Formats: sequence, C-alpha cells, structure tokens
Amino acid sequence: MTPTRKYPSIHRSRALQCLFPLCLAILFAASLSAQNKPAEAASTAEIRQIAQKAYVFAYPMVVMDVTRRATTQGGGGYRQLANRFAHAQYFPDDRFRQVIRPNADTLYSVSWLDLSKEPVLLHVPDTKGRYYLFQLLDAWTETVASLGKRTNGTAEAWFAIAGPGWKGTLPPGAVRVDCPTNSAWLLGRTQTNSAADYDFVHNIQRGYKLTPLSSYPAEPPAAGYDPAQPPQRANIAPPAQVAQMSATEFFQTFATALAANPAHADDAPMMAQLARIGIVAGKSFPAQPLSDVELKAIDEGAHDAAAALAAFDGSNLPKGKTGWTLPTSYGRYGTNYQVRSIVARYFFGALPAEDAVYLSCMRDSSGQPFTGAQRYVIHFDKGATPPVKAFWSLTLYDDQGYFAANSIKRFAIGDRDQLKLNADGSLDLYLQHDSPGADKESNWLPAPSASFNLVLRMYWPEDAVIKGAWIPPAAVPANATAGR
Repeated sequence: MTPTRKYPSIHRSRALQCLFPLCLAILFAASLSAQNKPAEAASTAEIRQIAQKAYVFAYPMVVMDVTRRATTQGGGGYRQLANRFAHAQYFPDDRFRQVIRPNADTLYSVSWLDLSKEPVLLHVPDTKGRYYLFQLLDAWTETVASLGKRTNGTAEAWFAIAGPGWKGTLPPGAVRVDCPTNSAWLLGRTQTNSAADYDFVHNIQRGYKLTPLSSYPAEPPAAGYDPAQPPQRANIAPPAQVAQMSATEFFQTFATALAANPAHADDAPMMAQLARIGIVAGKSFPAQPLSDVELKAIDEGAHDAAAALAAFDGSNLPKGKTGWTLPTSYGRYGTNYQVRSIVARYFFGALPAEDAVYLSCMRDSSGQPFTGAQRYVIHFDKGATPPVKAFWSLTLYDDQGYFAANSIKRFAIGDRDQLKLNADGSLDLYLQHDSPGADKESNWLPAPSASFNLVLRMYWPEDAVIKGAWIPPAAVPANATAGR
C-alpha cells in the first residue's frame, strides 16, 4: 500500500533570510544525514537516501509546477492564460500571501510560457530611461536570461524566446533567447517609485506584448485572465501545497512535469539514481513495481528531506560584522541542488547578483532579535548609502516573511522616497512600531508589535556590493544611539 504521510508544514517555519551557498549545502546535508536510521538493511537505507536526494532535486520543479497551476488553472477565481501577460496594477499589501517576501519596489508583469510548439516573441516599448527587467526562469527555477535596462538599454526591442531544440526563422531584429525547458516563467519588473507613479508604469506595461511566432506581427488580445472555477487548494500558498503532498503525489507531479521539461546535461547521474526508485519522465510513479518496504523507505526519505527543508532558517549562516548576511548569487545553481531547493522555497524568483543583491538581517547590533517593543536606527554616513546603478530599498517583514500591517501602509523605504537628511548629509532610518514624530516620519519604516526581520534590496548593484566590500550598517537600538 502506498504511504500517505504528509510532510511537516513549512508555512510555519521562519523564512530563510539569505544564502551562502557552500555553508547552506553543508548544513542542509548534515540535517538530512542526522535523520538517517543506520541500523536498517543497506538496501533499504540506500533507497531512503536516494529518495532524500530525489526530493531535494525535484523540489524546485514541483513548486514551480504547482505555482503555475495555481494561476493558470483558476487560483483566486481567475485563470491566467499561457503566453499572455498579467500585470500587477498596485503594490501588494499586508493581506498578500501568494508569494513569500514580495517587494514594494516594482510592479510585476508575469506570464507562464508554453514553448512546446513555437517561440514566443516579447515586445518591450521604449521605457524612456525607466529601469525594467524581464527575468526568464526555466522549469527548474534556473535564471536563463535577464533582459532589461542593464543588458539591453531602454529602447524599443523584440526578443524571441525559443524552447529546447527549436529550429526556424525569426523576424528580423528579434534577439533570440533559448530556454532549455518547454515551460518557463517570465517575471517582469518595472521600477515604480510610489503610488503616484502608477500611471506612468501602467503605460509602459501596456507596451509589453507577447505574441506566438505564428501570429506575428498581429497584436494579441490584451486580456490575460479568464474566469475559472478555483481548483482544489486554490487558496493555499504553493509551498504549503507541496508540503501537503504524499511522496507518491510529489514524485508523480515531478515525473509528469519532467516529460515536457528535460533535465540539464549535468543532471544525468542524478536522473540515473531516480530511475532506480521508479521516477521516470512521463511515467506513473513508481515506474516499476516496488514492495511495501521499498515504498515506505521512499516515503521516509522524502519526509526527511521535507523536514530538513522546513527546519532550515539560515540562522547559522555566516554574517558580516554588522549582522547582515553576506552577499551571494541566486538563479544559477549547476548541480548544487540543496541551494536550488532552498531558494525555490524561501526566495522564489530571486535575481542573480548582477541584477540584484538581497541582504537580510534578523538581529540588532547587540545580537538580539528584532521586536516591535524596541526602537531602532540605521545610520548611513554621508555618501555611504547603498552603491547601486538603479535603486535600493529596505523592506520589513513579519516572522512569516510577509508585510506587516501598519497605520501608514508603508512596507519599504529607500532612495526613491522623500528622505530627510541630517545636517551633515548623513541619513537615519527609524524602525519602530509607533511613529517617531512628525519631523522624522518621512524616514520611518513601521514595525509590527511582534518580531520582524529586514531585507535590503540593491538593484543593479556596484561591484563593491557583489564582492562584499560594502556592507550595510547595523540596526542599533535607539537607546544606544543617544550619545552619538
């Protein structure tokens, strides 16, 4: 009989703050090894270990597939059509729960691409110098391309996104972008400076077009949504949906997705191991008969891997002297499957370092966790704010990784806000639950009454940020700044 154990809830675990790849892989692997049961027969232990590795390897594709189905099959009562854009019109607020660690810096333009039949052409209008970025992620959550101001400028442009092995002729002037999987996620970001900037950004979004090659140059319909009957689990966040899956459901979802989305060339050794426990692209899981004992070992191995993923909070990862995590790069993982799975769970859709660096902080200058019962100040000396070619923001999240409700509905603060400098040109940011007073409110990032954490986003960062030569200052309890 196929086991039906559900994995432990990962929605409750504290969201991973930032990643240092080598240590992350070591710590994650150690947490898996600690859950092995060496007293059992070698063959059963080997099956369990393969299942652990299989879960880690498959997790990004499964969470990507579940996220895709949540939107294209009617999540929230509407179905997002494939190869059509859905444009965010407003920033998310404290009620938003569909993506962990959302930003309040850009308005998204999102599409799930089906490249199985032909390429899809992306048109970008002249953005008049405004920063934009289209991140193309394959079905494994690998960043295939970054198209935008940094790489292509801001003039009008056409890009042709082609699936694996496609051959043919593209329109003149279209820049070809090859994707190794037939399913892909196109995640567009357009710099949005405030609610007052919405109209300008909406006009740019209207110029973003997706057209199948066979329809070019005809303009596609503008609508990106159709009414739909919400599917089962529609109101459950994708990571939580994956956590509710049994081993059979998880590996069946993976095998089905794998049929249209081949593994990368370097994954051949892992694919051979997966076949040993009945995971084969396009076939029902298990692809060969397995005994109840073997199925139980697979279930236990998958459960152990899920538990390790749920328990990982990044608290032991290396940090700089000011308490912020060290910079790292997301989006391209090679065979570092542990890092890839954790990023897919906790920082889904994170950009590579050349496009953005994310630094996180969970504790103040004294080493204590952040709490709304305290008041904090982050002080930047004159000329020492984050060095970027685009823009930066400091975002505050509750301990689940979502925006915290506050009276002024401010969830992030940065260089596009009307910040008030000190007389010497330095900058103070105030992090606290209550207003710091009318004269300081322009620099106030409201905190919840409970615990919270911070993320500093730096878009198109200078090399000093990427290499760790520049580090952000510590958040100092207000009573410790009195003598400064």
